Amino acid sequence: MSTTGKFTAAAVGLGLAALPALTACGSSSGSGDSGSGSGSHTVTLVSHDSWAVSKSVLADFEKRSGYTVRVLKDGDAGQAVNKAILTKDHPQGDVFFGVDNTLLSRALDNGLFQPYEAKGAGQVKAEYRVDGDKHRVTPIDTGDICVNYDKGWFSAHKLTPPASFADLVKPAYKNLLVTENASTSSPGLGFLLGTAASYGDGGWEGYWKKLKANGVKVVDGWEQAYNEEFSGSAGGKKAKADRPLVVSYASSPPAEVIYADPRPATAPTGVAAGTCFRQTEYAGLLSNAGNTKGGKALLDFLLTEEFQEDMPLNMFVYPVREGARVPAEFTKYGPQAAHPETMDPAAIAGHRDQWVKSWTSLVLK
Repeated sequence: MSTTGKFTAAAVGLGLAALPALTACGSSSGSGDSGSGSGSHTVTLVSHDSWAVSKSVLADFEKRSGYTVRVLKDGDAGQAVNKAILTKDHPQGDVFFGVDNTLLSRALDNGLFQPYEAKGAGQVKAEYRVDGDKHRVTPIDTGDICVNYDKGWFSAHKLTPPASFADLVKPAYKNLLVTENASTSSPGLGFLLGTAASYGDGGWEGYWKKLKANGVKVVDGWEQAYNEEFSGSAGGKKAKADRPLVVSYASSPPAEVIYADPRPATAPTGVAAGTCFRQTEYAGLLSNAGNTKGGKALLDFLLTEEFQEDMPLNMFVYPVREGARVPAEFTKYGPQAAHPETMDPAAIAGHRDQWVKSWTSLVLK
């Protein structure tokens, strides 16, 4: 999810950088010119920083389709979506991956995508389908934004880790939590929406007043929060970080295991199950894309069983395709939340901007 930001999004997820950084396969460029046209053999994917795929899987697509995939990473999911909207008349690429349910209405309202029903769309689980019969976006993955905790820190301090939103405002957890800016970061926004879903439109501000009084720290994005401020991450340990609670993903613990050398028997981090918000990421064919044929082929590829089963150990997210298998080592250390907070896309669209504005005034000023 994205990083969105996510381990590269562990390296999560949706995305972790002090863990070995995963780079996109295919060529990449920071320029604004996608280099693709209707007859081009290059198709450009624009994404947040957490995009990752196995080289062999991408090579299979390139060999079968005849297209070379170029990947342009544009920062955290919120930043990437905003930039894509600003450049929609002259898009940087052909397909955008990584807009999630917290930002989807902004992308659709601004005409970011053109309709296309990807092959395999009928295999997507019903709960992840949106946009009716317009097919402007294709569901790709899902995951849970949750507070993670440093098991070692809590054991050393003989303190029980928090399990819920309500726990986080208790005096015992004062000055322990770091979260991302809800106006610039996808997990930060997801955490805000989780509190709004839990406490309602009339109660979330009161909750955040308590959280602020209890010493919550806010940083710009996931990379800084997880890899620099969180004591439980591989990067945080090296930096001697002092925050044992961080807003990240339910899939962050397996990344800490899988990328460790040697691998520990159990994950060094845990998830506060009562703080989770369900995130779904989408991809779409950009309006005014230069290579629409290649873009459609790429979207088809993102729903194939091969790509869907490749995602968990690369982007640390769950597939949305029916029947797609998830590696045992992923589910062992990062099971999906049993009862995550959710919110109807219409409710997010109707309240998000005002909530973020109010949150900014309340928490950052």
